[in-house]
Amino acid sequence: DMTTAQVSTGASANAARTGLYLAVLQLVFTLGWTTYVVYLPRLAADVGLAPAAVIFILMLDQAIFTIADTAMGIAADRIAPVVGRLGLFVGVLAAISCAAFVALPFVAGIGAGAQVGLIALIVVWSVTSSALRAPPLTLLGKYRARPQVPFLAALAMLGYGLAGAVSPYLGVMLREHDARLPFVISSAVLLLTALGLSRIEYDVARDTSPPTPAEAAKPLGLVPIAFIVAMVALALGYQLHFAMNSAPFYLRFAKPDELQWLMPVFWIGFNIAMFPASLVVKHRGGLIVMGAAGLLGAVAIAAAELAGSLNTLIAAQFLAGAAWGCMLMSAISAALAIGSTGAEGKVTGLVFSALALGTFARMAAVAGGLQKMPEYAPLLHWAPVACWSVAGAGLLVIAAARLQGAPGLKASAGG
Repeated sequence: DMTTAQVSTGASANAARTGLYLAVLQLVFTLGWTTYVVYLPRLAADVGLAPAAVIFILMLDQAIFTIADTAMGIAADRIAPVVGRLGLFVGVLAAISCAAFVALPFVAGIGAGAQVGLIALIVVWSVTSSALRAPPLTLLGKYRARPQVPFLAALAMLGYGLAGAVSPYLGVMLREHDARLPFVISSAVLLLTALGLSRIEYDVARDTSPPTPAEAAKPLGLVPIAFIVAMVALALGYQLHFAMNSAPFYLRFAKPDELQWLMPVFWIGFNIAMFPASLVVKHRGGLIVMGAAGLLGAVAIAAAELAGSLNTLIAAQFLAGAAWGCMLMSAISAALAIGSTGAEGKVTGLVFSALALGTFARMAAVAGGLQKMPEYAPLLHWAPVACWSVAGAGLLVIAAARLQGAPGLKASAGG
């Protein structure tokens, strides 16, 4: 039947558009965050804050994200049943977020009197920017045909991976420039992208049957709780491996100025692996892929740890990045499936909260000077392997139990 074929083609074109849109949103948002991290020491110095305050401001941001990401996800669940509301919600908060972000360098320019103003703007920006993570992704869960979700999740996370890959160059490039222009440009692009959401939401809603209103919010069952605990462990493993251990690994074989070319290897693996892995998620489910990727990633990190040459290290980093890409893409898919009774936003929000918590823990370790204490060196080196292997094994156990059809697990774990 022609019309049915046309409708489904239209719907899948719309689906691809949604995925690409989410990829751009993640890319622009993550690059904005990188810009912020590059300039924060200078902004803090402008208002007379001690250099030591910078790490505490960054930890404050992650603490806010940890709470706000889940809160925004829950809010998205509440308002998504009304067509057009979700786009409006994200648009308004994006506008506030961008305004606060643009204001940062200008307020910092006032000087020592602007300390409170700067911190207040950072808090407003941190809280409102959480609306740009989980809520847009709930669109995938609420309106999309189930089989499309893994591929769309991979597209969405591609933006995050590309941003990770270009971040080192961005850091080197921006260092010399005045902060105002990069802040204005990244905010303008981010706002335009966020406003595009409401347009897409209308198109998507027109093409698909509306989501059923959420049943009374049930307390999270065993599977979601185990899933989130595993997600925190995976996030912590990623933070310790990539942000703390990767550069020292490379410096065993390479010079410091070569790092900006070597660090992106991890992200190249990340971006390449997600798409083939999304096919496996489509047929086997997100938890199995997450678990298997956790175990493979642990092996890759151990290989990086023990690498005897630069080439071996590059290969190990590529595989570790590939594993992290598979974990993150399947985590989003699993979150949308687990929350498929109208709690998509909540469970997706919890995934982002877990990522923020991992970042917070790593920053706390840095602030505490953990990596400078020789007695903690073995712990820091092997913690990522432990995190990924234990969480990976745990997720495989849950997935296996669900395949066995353990009562109570089937219902709460979805797709």
